[in-house]
Amino acid sequence: MPKFAYIGVDVEGVEVKGTHKAASRADAEVSLYEQQVRHLQVTEKKSILHYEISGPRIKREAVMHLSRQIAAFLRAGLPILEAVHTIGKESENSSVRRMMNTIEDQLRSGERFSDCLDAFPKVFPPFYRGIVRSAELTGELDTVLARLSGYIERDLEARRKLKSAMTYPLVVVVMSMVTVVILAIYVLPKFEDFFADLDAELPLPTRILMGITGFLGDWWWAIAAGLVAIVVLFIAITSTKQGKYARDALLLKVPVLGVTIQYALVERFCRVLASMVGAGVNLTEGLAVTTEALRNRVYVKRLGEVNEQILEGQGVAGPLARTGLFPGTATQMLRVGEDTGSLDTQLEVTAEYYETELNYKIAKLTALFEPIVIVVMGLIVGFVAIALVSAMYGIFRQVDV
Repeated sequence: MPKFAYIGVDVEGVEVKGTHKAASRADAEVSLYEQQVRHLQVTEKKSILHYEISGPRIKREAVMHLSRQIAAFLRAGLPILEAVHTIGKESENSSVRRMMNTIEDQLRSGERFSDCLDAFPKVFPPFYRGIVRSAELTGELDTVLARLSGYIERDLEARRKLKSAMTYPLVVVVMSMVTVVILAIYVLPKFEDFFADLDAELPLPTRILMGITGFLGDWWWAIAAGLVAIVVLFIAITSTKQGKYARDALLLKVPVLGVTIQYALVERFCRVLASMVGAGVNLTEGLAVTTEALRNRVYVKRLGEVNEQILEGQGVAGPLARTGLFPGTATQMLRVGEDTGSLDTQLEVTAEYYETELNYKIAKLTALFEPIVIVVMGLIVGFVAIALVSAMYGIFRQVDV
């Protein structure tokens, strides 16, 4: 049974604290209340082992559902404290339950909801907290939370599509490699022994394949050490600012993949900035937080320069166009929004446009990647098959002789 730590005041006004076992936090509060303990603050206690097993990490799907649930409760007229309490009570995820209980305690002590979220920076990114903070000031918390939920849902859907598109080629690669390894380890050596007994020479394709497999078998440790060294070197290089910048810049220059990454970043940029501007966040502050959300070092560096140009009064569309990171269509659409005073609406329209284009680019990337993988794996498997057939033909020929 879970254990809960509590702090309260007894009937004589003396502060009391301790632990109490109960099926849920609500049951613990009721039981302590019956024991004449008032002004309760109850938190669920976890052992280090349980904490490590369950893990404090909360996935983006959970954040999406939390945002949508709180928005629905607020629209129904429930106070934020009641909404947080209900979600924490009904959640099946222990990490979410502990987080919501903590937020509830902070709300009871008089803190704002946005300040409570600051205690969980790994769960709620800076742009999320910035938007919520502005929404509290404008009184549109329910609308903004629903919008954030929709943004997270679209982002997750794009990631699912990319993973789904890459699944088939990866399965083909794995199955082909397993087939080749089995043939090379278990089948070819038998042919080699058989030909040795016949005192005959293996066909050329078979000898080539045996040479390759023999080399891999003799020097696998060196190859493995080399791969480990390459991985360690790559991690060491990309752990520096210059290395991360070079990696991100290289990815943007890869044919097809680079354009796909660019469209994904442009879509995220417009979507997040639209949410922040719509929530009343100052444009320069919104741009700074949005830039952090992109995580691409090339965009972070050049958009930092854009912020400086905006402070100088140069607008938004012009500085963005000069970075060379945004397609002409995007900057033109933003220029229209800037001129008409509807930048937040135009940012949302631009995000929707590039979301559609991103889906097309992902499909195109998949369509290009799949045949390349199939052709390469077909050549490898075909060569192995030729080597086997040549060996079998050589056996039959030896038998005929």
